[in-house]
Formats: sequence, structure tokens, C-alpha cells
Amino acid sequence: MRIVSVVGTRPQLIKAAALVPALRARHHDVFVDTGQHYDEAMAGAFFAELALPRPDHSLGVGGGSHAEQTARMLLALEPILVAERPDAVLVYGDTNSTLVGALAAAKLGIPVAHVEAGLRSFDRRMPEELNRVIADHLSCWLFAPTPAAVANLAAEGITSGVLQVGDLMQDLAARVAAEVRDAAALAAVASSLDLPLAPGGYAFATVHRAENREPSAMQAWAAILADAAAVRPVVLALHPGTRAALDAAGIALDPGVRVIAPQGYRTTLTLQLHAAAVLTDSGGVQREAGWLRTPCLILRDRTEWVEAVAESAGRIVVVGLDRRRAADEMARLAPADDALRLAAERAATMDLAPAGAAEAISVALSAAG
Repeated sequence: MRIVSVVGTRPQLIKAAALVPALRARHHDVFVDTGQHYDEAMAGAFFAELALPRPDHSLGVGGGSHAEQTARMLLALEPILVAERPDAVLVYGDTNSTLVGALAAAKLGIPVAHVEAGLRSFDRRMPEELNRVIADHLSCWLFAPTPAAVANLAAEGITSGVLQVGDLMQDLAARVAAEVRDAAALAAVASSLDLPLAPGGYAFATVHRAENREPSAMQAWAAILADAAAVRPVVLALHPGTRAALDAAGIALDPGVRVIAPQGYRTTLTLQLHAAAVLTDSGGVQREAGWLRTPCLILRDRTEWVEAVAESAGRIVVVGLDRRRAADEMARLAPADDALRLAAERAATMDLAPAGAAEAISVALSAAG
């Protein structure tokens, strides 16, 4: 089968790194990067680190409002699909790149395959929710990562073409887990970042979602990070858009919050594994924390990854922007007097198996082709 795969963001590159080898073993894959994450720190370095092939087509579309970005991507992608004449277009996740790939293909009568189909936050204020719902309703193949995702699709009347395959990101995390589990991996990261990091001696944080860039939300999560930093340093890998929003609002972070640029895949996994706890609004990071068994506070009111929370034995908690609850959960999950021991035990006993999602997707597309 001739497939055009559309990516555009860091999480999509991670998923593609897991899927592309299996996909190319059976299919002819044409790789398109929209450029939605358009700087080297956000996406460029991932190609080399994850051994991803350089894109066959780079659209170079980054920045702008949702409407501007979506329109420019559509204009750039449509002629590529017309020229490539694929049997299917494969999209990942819930970004504007996902929406554009699905919409452009459907308008041209090209079947769509959606990886991570069926996820729902049930909050239509989120652009990601709109993107994923539209992509699912346009897709012929819906590769769902979890039973809840399958159930969500069925509730919307979508049963044909649905296949539960597991989580691609778990496949990749399992592939590199052995490289990040030793304390020496953290020492190397600490040296490269010029930060004094020890297992269990810091918390790791990321914040990037649009709702968490509103001034009131930024004030709230900045206070949560400040409380965490009163116990141990917080390493915040800060999205450029979030940094710009903080600057525009004149919001300063606590001195105990050490801001770093978004990091590569292995560095991010290393920082998560050896942290006392993770604070994040990222779906990918919360799942990775779950697989690594690192305590995780979700800085949102709800999550699409309900199984990650339910199966975490209380290690993953949705706290939203509730400062008191966040402080209480940090004290419970990462006690100041025991965090070092817990982090060391977690790394020493980590045994992460792949989900097998990449092979399942590739085989399913072979059967269809």
C-alpha cells in the first residue's frame, strides 16, 4: 500500500519513530512534515535522535492562529496528495496537522487512517478535542490505543474499521528504557544542562496547552510549581509559546523553578524517570510517567487517558489548578524524606514491555490493502 503519513509536532514524531520501521517493512511510506512545531528545539533534533527519515515533503507551516495555520497547511498539502496519489493518508493524534491530513484526504476521496483514535476529553473548548472528533468521523481505519477509546467511538456510532492496537508511545519508550534507567544517564543530563540533579532530588514539569496560557491559569500553575520548589527544585521544560505567554502577562516564576528548553526524547524520559514527581498538562508525558511509575500530577481538570489514571495505583492524579490539592498530593506521592529511595527503587526495578501497536497497525493496513 502507498501511504502518506502526516506529522507536525514532537509527540507525532515520537509516534512516527515507533511506527515508521514497521510501516516501511510492508508499505511504501511518503513522510510529510507540516512544520507545526517549527524550530530545532521543538522538533528538528528529534529526527536525528529517533532515527527518523527526513521528510519527503516539508510544508514549513508554523505559527499563526488556528485558522491561519490550518488554511496554510491545507493549501500546501492538497497538491502533494494529488501528486503522490496514495492509497491512504495516515494521521496521528489530535493536532492541527491531524485535522488537515484527514480533511485534505477526505476531500480528495483518499481513505484516512487515524492513530490514537477514540480519545475524548468531552470538552469542546479544547482545539485538540475538535481535531480528534473530526478526524475520527472522517477515518476508515481507527487505531484505538485503549478500551475506553473503542467505547467512545461506539458511543458516537463508529464501529467499522475500529481496532484496539495499544499505545505506540509505549513501544518507543520500551525500546529506549534500558538506556535511561541508570543514574549515570541522569548525571550526563545534569552535566549537559548544568543543573545539580540527583535521583529523587527534583521535580520535572511541562506546561503547553492553550488553556494553561491564560493569565489566570498561568498564575495558578506558577503558584503550584512554586509550592513544589519550596521542597525541591523544579525543572520546567518550557514550550516557547508558554514562555511567550508568561512574558506577555508579566508573570515571573519562582527562583526554585529552573527553566530549560524542550529536550530530546531520551533526555525527557531520563528526567521523568529519576524525578521525585512529574507535573504536566501533556497527554504524552502523563502516559510516560505512568509506564515509568513516576508520581504524576495532571495540571488539567480532566484527561483523555482515563486508563493511565485508573491503572496507576494512585500514582497519577488529576489536580487541575487546585493549589491545595496539588500540594497535598505532592506530599503524599513524593515525601521529602523518602523521595530518593523511591526514585532509586523505581529505576532499578523498571521493566517496560512494548505494546505491539506498531506491528498491529502495519499488519492491519496490509490486510486492508
